[in-house]
Amino acid sequence: MREYDIIIIGGGAAGFFAAINAAEMDPSAKILILERGKEVLTKVRISGGGRCNVTHAEFIPSELIKNYPRGTKELRGPFHTFMTGDTIAWFEERGIELKIEEDGRMFPVSDSSETIITCFQDEVNRLGVKVERNRPVTTIENPGENWIISTSKEQFKTEKLLLATGSNPKIWKLLEGLGHTLVPAVPSLFTFNIKDPRIKDLPGVATRALVKIKDEKLKSEGPLLITHWGMSGPAILKLSAWGARELNKHDYNFNIIVNWLPQWTREDILEKLKELKFSQAKQQVFKYAQFDLPKRLWRSLAAAACIKETATWADLSKNELQDLARQLTAAEFQVNGKSTFKDEFVTAGGIELSEVNFKTFESKLHKNLFFAGEILNIDAITGGFNFQNAWTGAYIAAKAMTGTG
Repeated sequence: MREYDIIIIGGGAAGFFAAINAAEMDPSAKILILERGKEVLTKVRISGGGRCNVTHAEFIPSELIKNYPRGTKELRGPFHTFMTGDTIAWFEERGIELKIEEDGRMFPVSDSSETIITCFQDEVNRLGVKVERNRPVTTIENPGENWIISTSKEQFKTEKLLLATGSNPKIWKLLEGLGHTLVPAVPSLFTFNIKDPRIKDLPGVATRALVKIKDEKLKSEGPLLITHWGMSGPAILKLSAWGARELNKHDYNFNIIVNWLPQWTREDILEKLKELKFSQAKQQVFKYAQFDLPKRLWRSLAAAACIKETATWADLSKNELQDLARQLTAAEFQVNGKSTFKDEFVTAGGIELSEVNFKTFESKLHKNLFFAGEILNIDAITGGFNFQNAWTGAYIAAKAMTGTG
């Protein structure tokens, strides 16, 4: 049986970050990362379309926590210890400069996730952290002072144990055996599958919109992208994150109401349309898009309001104006299913947050058992926030495990 001071199960972002920081904080510590697969850092590799969305340019903890549908309250304190600015400094100290894009997402200047992966692998090599692949864990026991971890090939012994395994169902089962409560995993970032004549020929059209789930309190405003299979973009992804549990209960069959002009109400738009009926009386409705809407979208919504292609504004009846106002500000679409956002599979679910001490990221049920990353019931909207949660939790756990906290 091999002995280590710290064993980390999970060779992903949180696992590597915890190991590197712990090794720097206590250079004498013997540290081992156990990874069940043949590859490490797989999510880092595919994040941000292969560019690695490291974090988000939000530097105020009380604002940053608003991007976490689950974990909002719990992350407030941790973000005062380690957050965006610390992440940027950490990578800069290792020669990696990050850049901010228009939407606030932050990437390495190289635009390649390999930059981050190489950094992590160089650091574990420099610090003497041992990384073993193809080591699926079969049992986790705590018979006394130390943790005993069994794999299919051998056993390991350690005083401090960190789990950074994301939504691995086998590890969740082992944790339940240790008395922890696991909130069931459901998808958290996904796009909406919609078949509707109004958007059938509009893939690639993007505009700002306000989207509500019908008969629910859930709503989201932001850029919306029409795709071949339905709708995507930040407005939809944000809604999927905040509504992860509710939408799962509906088995991903529900209706949404889209306001293509989020700054306007239906009543206001109806008044504007009535003005156009007089001010642009001879102009064909289809010819010129109004309210800065994409032309193809404008024509599609006008057609949905049963307006003839040759009609002028003067031709429009009261009913047609009302129908157009409804299509513009309260268009109802039926959602039938979801598509996972690219390869970045994020789940809501994990260890019940009340069972974790967020000053140390240590289990409240077991001494010297720590957690970081998506194994906790914490998840965020897209934009680098899930990685920031991983860096923060891993850093604080490393401080606690090495006694430097």
